[in-house]
Amino acid sequence: MYPLAERTANVLPSPTLTLDAEVKAMKARGRKIVNLGVGEPDFETPDFIKEAAVKAVRDGFTRYTPSEGILELREAVCEKFRKANGLDYGPGEVVVTCGGKHALYSVMQVLFGPGDEVVVPSPYWVTYPPQVRLAGAVPVTVETGGDGGYVLTPELLERAVTPRTRGVVINSPSNPTGMVYAREELESLAPVILRHDLWVISDDIYETLVYDGRDFVNMAMACPELRDRTVICHGVSKTYSMTGWRIGFMAAPREVAAAVTRVQSQMTSNPCSIAQKAALAALTGPQEPMERMRETFDSRRRLILDLLKDIPGFATPVPSGAFYVFPDVRGLMGRKLAGRTVGSSAELAALLLRECEVAIVPGSGFGREGAVRFSYAASEGEIADGLGRIADLVAASA
Repeated sequence: MYPLAERTANVLPSPTLTLDAEVKAMKARGRKIVNLGVGEPDFETPDFIKEAAVKAVRDGFTRYTPSEGILELREAVCEKFRKANGLDYGPGEVVVTCGGKHALYSVMQVLFGPGDEVVVPSPYWVTYPPQVRLAGAVPVTVETGGDGGYVLTPELLERAVTPRTRGVVINSPSNPTGMVYAREELESLAPVILRHDLWVISDDIYETLVYDGRDFVNMAMACPELRDRTVICHGVSKTYSMTGWRIGFMAAPREVAAAVTRVQSQMTSNPCSIAQKAALAALTGPQEPMERMRETFDSRRRLILDLLKDIPGFATPVPSGAFYVFPDVRGLMGRKLAGRTVGSSAELAALLLRECEVAIVPGSGFGREGAVRFSYAASEGEIADGLGRIADLVAASA
């Protein structure tokens, strides 16, 4: 057999997508799985967005578009940044991509190369380190503490920087922790970033899903002097329940956007024409359905926190965004559950799937052993059922 490129040996499948595929296969076999692992809104895409896609098909909008996306969608993205964030971008600084993940991948390819280092705070979304490696660069993980809200501090960033450091990834609201950076926390990082001339990769995909009266702020908003050192990666997947439509977008300095467009022209030609029209409708149409989704997520957040606090061994920081909780489960390590000794977060997740038919994601995939991620992108009935099964298992093993 011919050898594969070395880069493929260093990239593992996404653990969250792998889990989701496994759960779907189990359900297809008749298993009654409660899926609290998937990072996907369970709402339908709003009808007015679907209708825009149908109209695009009927109108024959089914051919290639510009590699960077259609102008009217890029203008709508610019308007979104102006209205929601107070940021002024032109269409030449915006690129539409095949999902938020694709935006991040393309930016990594454009900004980083062999020998470069990129600071990735831990816990992190599972895709950041592999994408850095695929660019030939080195992810430098920096462990943040749950007691401090899983926030990267200036001291932690300064200690991680070397002469080879080129950038830092900031994800707020966070997957997997649900942590939301406050303006002053971002402001405190700015002197370190400026002193070392770093790029900021700002993953804002959960921007609209914030709770407890918190305000969303990204680095370009908090520190205008870093606007031209910040690349904002975003998309319609989470806000509009459009995960399968695969439309993301990014805002960046013009030369970065132009380089991403060149890369995209050789990678995908362009994002899906029909999905672009749907995304245009999403950004320019009524936003009330999305606010109702946010309110529902908040209700589920409070429910899952209430249920988790009564299960011994789960110590759960209160998240202020996204749709995840990330409890510390070290209190269960070394204990016997269902006759088996739990030695890791992966073993715990496997045991809960086997014994309770509840799917969660081990923290090891997010760079944090001793924790697990629950998604509350599920109905309140499913959340109560799943947490009830786990509570019964833990109580029976006490």
